Amino acid sequence: MDAIPIHRLDDLLAAGYSGRRVRTALASGTLVRVRPGYYARGESWAAAKAEARILAQANALMQASTTRPIFSHETAAARHGLPLLRAAQDRVHVIVAPERPGAAVGVVRHRGVLDLEDVVEVDGMLCTSLERTVADISRTAAFEQSVTVADAALRRVAVPRNGTYLADRAAEFIESARAIAARSAHGKTRAMRALEFADGRAQLPGESVSRVRLYELRFRDVDLQVHVAGPRNSDYYVDFGLVAERAFGEFDGQIKYVDGRLVDGRTSAELFDREKQREDWIRGTTQWRYVRWGWPHVRTPAALAERLAAFGIRPSE
Repeated sequence: MDAIPIHRLDDLLAAGYSGRRVRTALASGTLVRVRPGYYARGESWAAAKAEARILAQANALMQASTTRPIFSHETAAARHGLPLLRAAQDRVHVIVAPERPGAAVGVVRHRGVLDLEDVVEVDGMLCTSLERTVADISRTAAFEQSVTVADAALRRVAVPRNGTYLADRAAEFIESARAIAARSAHGKTRAMRALEFADGRAQLPGESVSRVRLYELRFRDVDLQVHVAGPRNSDYYVDFGLVAERAFGEFDGQIKYVDGRLVDGRTSAELFDREKQREDWIRGTTQWRYVRWGWPHVRTPAALAERLAAFGIRPSE
């Protein structure tokens, strides 16, 4: 993830900006105020993902602080490189001692005690460990947000390569996160539910949300990253196997094929043809139904149910 460069007001003034020019740049969007006294170029900010914007605010806070802050929750998740789902982009999260008073602009202060192993340094930033971060988010965030982060963390620790899932390592990580979450009475039940549901075989946030929606729709025998032997000793992996319904499902998070665009040296038409051949092979060799869905279909359980029903797929229960 490319970092968004941060510019202090003093640096802008030294470079020839006047106060009036700064205000004009803010009004036009050429500059964006990251926090009081710290700015980013508007084009860099507009092109950045939510995680990069959160980290830019964290970097600005680090520069403005006399003592190094310890970032937590969504901010720590972003620093660990985990994807976030609908994260607030106007604030950062830190953990401070219970006796520390006051508040700060754009900062959510969580008061609590950190054990030594709860704090790590990642790329020059102090933040909660991966396990502590997952535990904190699972206690405080909505279920699908928690699952998205926990899935990604498990993928980090338990999927060394495609097609391999180290279940023992995943179980160890979840047990550590559960033990951390159990230290707090707040959100403990919520945390246990999310951590129990987590599965590192989900590769993308859309797949994590899809898992939640399928569960809400009462699909129970759902396998992830299902292996299908391809032609000439190749291997195919399908996002979801709805075993009882004898159906495959795949999440498409974006339009992958744009006419005229080259992707990895291939045109969109070539990619589309390759994907079609893959789907035809999977359907033909397994005799299972095959359906794709995207973000519009996982916004609600009803939307995904409608999409699946269009292909004759309903839960067997």
